[in-house]
Amino acid sequence: MATAGKVIKCRAAVAWEPNKPLVIEEIEVAPPQANEVRIKIVATGVCHTDLYHLFEGMHKDGFPAVLGHEGAGIVESVGPGVTEFQPGDKVIPLFVSQCRECRFCKNPKTNQCEKGWASGRHDMMAPADSRFTCKGKKVLQFMGTSTFSQYTVMNQIAIAKIDPAAPLDKVCLLGCGICTGYGAAVNTAKVEPGSTCAVFGLGAVGLAAVMGCKSAGAKRIFAVDINPDKFGKAKVFGATDFVNPKDHDKPISQVLAEMTNGGVDYSLECVGNVTVMRSALESCVKGWGVSVLVGWTDLYDVATRPIQLIAGRTWKGSLFGGFKSKDGVPQMVKAYLDKKVKLDEFITHNMTLGQVNDAIELMKHGKWCVHTFSTIDDLPASCKDEQLTSVCFVFRPQHPDSPECFSTMTPLCCFQ
Repeated sequence: MATAGKVIKCRAAVAWEPNKPLVIEEIEVAPPQANEVRIKIVATGVCHTDLYHLFEGMHKDGFPAVLGHEGAGIVESVGPGVTEFQPGDKVIPLFVSQCRECRFCKNPKTNQCEKGWASGRHDMMAPADSRFTCKGKKVLQFMGTSTFSQYTVMNQIAIAKIDPAAPLDKVCLLGCGICTGYGAAVNTAKVEPGSTCAVFGLGAVGLAAVMGCKSAGAKRIFAVDINPDKFGKAKVFGATDFVNPKDHDKPISQVLAEMTNGGVDYSLECVGNVTVMRSALESCVKGWGVSVLVGWTDLYDVATRPIQLIAGRTWKGSLFGGFKSKDGVPQMVKAYLDKKVKLDEFITHNMTLGQVNDAIELMKHGKWCVHTFSTIDDLPASCKDEQLTSVCFVFRPQHPDSPECFSTMTPLCCFQ
């Protein structure tokens, strides 16, 4: 391609500092170096973790940065040593690497990788190296991906090649939220046929967890949220019962215990709230109940009384749904093309990259947004001045004491 080996100037939404609006800037994207791939981003989702970094984590060394880690695109060029990818390939960037060589990649018990961006940089949520500059300053690549840019550069161990028939404005959601929730049920909890499940928080991740429980053959799936507007959507994905904690004057764990003869077999916390995490654990039946932490947070300690675990419950966490990324994402794309998993149903609206801050405001009011990048030729004449993006926005968690804690992972609808 004509741009191969050259610096590309493009538009990106830059977070210059924490707790401030993103700024649409022209950035410079350097050519890929050894083992790297430069990708033209066609579609991207915004999820809870982007907003967590911007509004809650707020680590001073994690800025300036280009956020976004739930995207899909087309390979523009490759650096020396890259043999797996070539220009024109459809790909999904991965915030969880799979080098296939380290002790974690070789161990079937985990999907983590020693060579990923998080090694030693967990708090900053970005690798020290970056291929982005703006106004003479280095701009960090959030979670090693930065899909809120028209182009990004990534190591080949963090990219999945996908079926060329896959629609990028749909499968971008598999870059994070949908795999995270679905896999938490299928891979991490290992939900069994005929079991009872409870999913706490009906955002994109929670709805995907409901879908995973349904796929695994759960007989009864309780959807738990304080926003009754979400229950209709949860039913589409397989929920059988709906529980609003606000409708009861007793703890939600007690409510579920009374409805299930002692508690559910599996519970999945998809909010990222430590209070809800405890409620989810205590909603499980003693003896064999399994509770999985899915929602992301690193701000507060989580606690329970030892008897909850001594009694035989299992408490575990799930990162990216337990999928080994380069292997699992193409499989999920195939499952979508084979109509075995839903994606279209998560999407409600489209917005432009220039409206990203408007979308964030929608998120703060509990809306559900999806926003996709498209080529300029695909746009109506009124939009020719900027490319589109299609982003799935998921509401950020509030403080654990907030009464709105169950609504914090609401999927949003976006951009027109």
